[in-house]
Amino acid sequence: MFGPESQFHRFFNDPRWALAIVRATVLEAAHPQIGAALTDNSSFVVHPWRRLRNTLVSLQRMFGPDEHVRQREAARLNRLHARLKGTDAGNQPYDAMDPEVRAWVVATLFESSVTMCRLSGQPLDQVTMERLYAEFQAYLAALEGRAGHLPPTLAEFWPYFDRVVAEELQNTEALRIILFKLFDRLPAPPLFAGLPTVWATGRAVAGPLIGSITVASLPEALRRRAGLPEVPGAQTLMQGAYMAARLARALPDNWIQTENFVNLLQLSPDGDNPSAEVLSDLRARMKRAGALIRLVTPVPPQQDGADRLESRRSARAFFSEVLDQTGDGYLEWPDLAAMARELCSRLDLDEPAETRLYDAFAAWWRELQAALDSDGDGRVSEEEYVAAAPSLAGPALIKVATVLFDATDADGDQFIDAQEYRHLFRRGFGRSVADAGSRYSRSAFVRDFLSFMSGRQRSAPYDSLLAEA
Repeated sequence: MFGPESQFHRFFNDPRWALAIVRATVLEAAHPQIGAALTDNSSFVVHPWRRLRNTLVSLQRMFGPDEHVRQREAARLNRLHARLKGTDAGNQPYDAMDPEVRAWVVATLFESSVTMCRLSGQPLDQVTMERLYAEFQAYLAALEGRAGHLPPTLAEFWPYFDRVVAEELQNTEALRIILFKLFDRLPAPPLFAGLPTVWATGRAVAGPLIGSITVASLPEALRRRAGLPEVPGAQTLMQGAYMAARLARALPDNWIQTENFVNLLQLSPDGDNPSAEVLSDLRARMKRAGALIRLVTPVPPQQDGADRLESRRSARAFFSEVLDQTGDGYLEWPDLAAMARELCSRLDLDEPAETRLYDAFAAWWRELQAALDSDGDGRVSEEEYVAAAPSLAGPALIKVATVLFDATDADGDQFIDAQEYRHLFRRGFGRSVADAGSRYSRSAFVRDFLSFMSGRQRSAPYDSLLAEA
């Protein structure tokens, strides 16, 4: 069911799956409980590329051949989902550990995989479809110890899927954000950071196309129920996109490897990756292309990253770029929880280290709430933050820094070496001789972390960790 011989593994590097995963995400977001959890807790609007990478890494771990890795990842996902519960704007409860909710997430992945093959002119035969369904059942069983609320047979799956679409899915806020806001305002990945003209021009063309293709591929019952607009020619465009993705499978293997693509998006020109020099040359060429585009298009001029990367940033900029992880204009616990979640994922923490880090962030949130929430509404607005920003570096933030240092210092020698540093930041070490050369002391780490998190100082490592998309 798992490993390189599985049907899922065959699809993982299939270019068509890029379209299928977007479609599956929309189907998930249309479920009221999932939509509410995404709206309240997810950072996918502000950090979509980070979310994409983490999702793909998780799927690789779960469907890989190593049973120990799969068990660790399942335990991590269960801890993460256990923290995602609450009530939505209509006071309806949601819980990411609800077995029916988890079954629907897996159902959308399976159904979208089948649909991508059908729409691209290569429908799966019955035997292959049965095997793929069994693999997704095994995936859910690895999370819950059993296949949960997924129907036991493929024949029973299709009536179940149609019923959920017709009776339970809604035009949720999360669905509207994905279709009508995310693609329209998709932030640049690290690869295109500092090239706003090039990115804005490409996004202006691709964003509406991706939205139209996704809507056209959704079940008709959902399109009617959610009132999604019918764009003339969208069905033809959608079928053409899936056919083009199918033809892209003929490209060299290293061009379409999902892992290579994700690593390219995350590549930093000042890192120690061997491809960094190539990236620097590519970015220089793209800047020249951006200058040409500005001459022939009405795209407003914008500063390149190298021009605007000052050592300090305003309190408002820090609030929007770093603190407001969910992008709703307020600082709340889900924003700090998103930071903790990303750090735990980077360091691949187990219990109890993960809980210690979450607890440290929770204590910082209580400290921030007490110091900054002047109107008592349970959240911190940008204005409240700006008015009291100098008071951020309190005892709780120092505790966050020390807990993070301990989690990063895997060998417990009270220093962070180059390998541990790269594990957290995914970049070259970059410490100077004055800072102990090949080691990063606790005091230096805490000082730099506090300088960044109090909003006083820009930091290439921490910006790439918590601020980039």
